[in-house]
Amino acid sequence: MSSRGRGQSETQKLKQNLEDQLDRLVAQLEDLEEAKDELEPDEYEETRKETIEQLKEFNDSLIKLTAGNMTLVDEINRMQLAIQAAISDAFKTPEVIRLFAKKQPGQLRQRLSEMQRDTKMGKISHDVFVQQKVEILAALRKLGEKLNAEEIDFLTTHSSAAMAQFEKVTPQSGAAGFKVLAMAGSQVQSSTK
Repeated sequence: MSSRGRGQSETQKLKQNLEDQLDRLVAQLEDLEEAKDELEPDEYEETRKETIEQLKEFNDSLIKLTAGNMTLVDEINRMQLAIQAAISDAFKTPEVIRLFAKKQPGQLRQRLSEMQRDTKMGKISHDVFVQQKVEILAALRKLGEKLNAEEIDFLTTHSSAAMAQFEKVTPQSGAAGFKVLAMAGSQVQSSTK
């Protein structure tokens, strides 16, 4: 195998390992949300805080990687945006974080349709629907998808402060963008207490 072929193979392995790590952390958040009612509030908050801390550490690693390996920059930047969204509380739904991180706009649109149906059938509350629709629309916009006028209006009307900060951050914002999102997330958390 040539050194170029080996380099591409190693890059692919690293990319897969990074995606696996992100999947594990998002699954951990998802499991935590599912078990929220079974946990004591302190236990839930502590576990969530630990997972967010792991996401921050993972994001720091990605920042270091992007400084050294330009072939992975696009993939890592996409993962960083998903992590930043989770850390800043812009996205609260693990499934939306996962679909965004994997750059799957079709599945995000499908999720939105399913949620609209579930809301009409009374399976999810209107508040949950609004929160998740905002997350999905913001993720779609960050992925470069065109939103129709109704979707843009909905997003503008219902976006939180954390979501607005997330929308301003670009993958190239790196540590500075991460700090903006972390600050926005902490402001939102303190205002909801």
